[in-house]
Amino acid sequence: MSSARLPPIINLAMNRTFIRILLSAALLLGSVSTLCAQSSREWIRQNIRQQGQCRNVAITCYGGDLMLYGKNGYASKGCPQSLTQALHELNEDGSYIDDVQITEQGRWIILYGNNGIRWNDIPYSLERKLREYNDNDEVIYSVTFNDAGDWIVITKNYFSASDTDLQAWLKDGLDKGKLWSACLTDDACVAVYAEGYKVLGDIPPTLRRALKETRLDVYRLKIACTSWFFADIDGNYDYHM
Repeated sequence: MSSARLPPIINLAMNRTFIRILLSAALLLGSVSTLCAQSSREWIRQNIRQQGQCRNVAITCYGGDLMLYGKNGYASKGCPQSLTQALHELNEDGSYIDDVQITEQGRWIILYGNNGIRWNDIPYSLERKLREYNDNDEVIYSVTFNDAGDWIVITKNYFSASDTDLQAWLKDGLDKGKLWSACLTDDACVAVYAEGYKVLGDIPPTLRRALKETRLDVYRLKIACTSWFFADIDGNYDYHM
């Protein structure tokens, strides 16, 4: 892969404790913030209704949201300008946009085309792992990370995590089949396996209920505050936003 597709980044690592303090302060806004975030996603609901489809989303509590449809169609609101510019370029190039991740502090990553990756301000250890897999022609299925420096990468044949505890937690779920994807926020993680899920931390009760009741073979899953979205590999979906 050329350097143009895997640009170098400057890693502005932040202290985990400081990040937790910032997030705790944000949570003091309470239910008002939650209601505002929920109502602000009316535009994404409108776009889903307008397009009649939605393959994937990237949602945050207060750092922007977007939805993906078709080969490389997207609709975004409140996202970092660098991300929307990258999405615009990929759309203009006719590249398939597979997945997008955004953190609350504006870090992001895009999976596109034939194992293409673009990113901004991701942890250096994650960058090294992505370059390693890419150099070895390992097909990357899912990448998720948060502002605390935690990350998970899932490929066709392997998966890796930012620390041994998280790696062991993922491995313990392999009795549920192949690991397909994961969603990691600053206070929760959901791992999606071929025949079930593993949950770490707090997730919305409505999501727990929906995962228990759905008939979809969930492949992608995203969470932000009380909002969530999941879809199967064919683009059938369910959401609460």
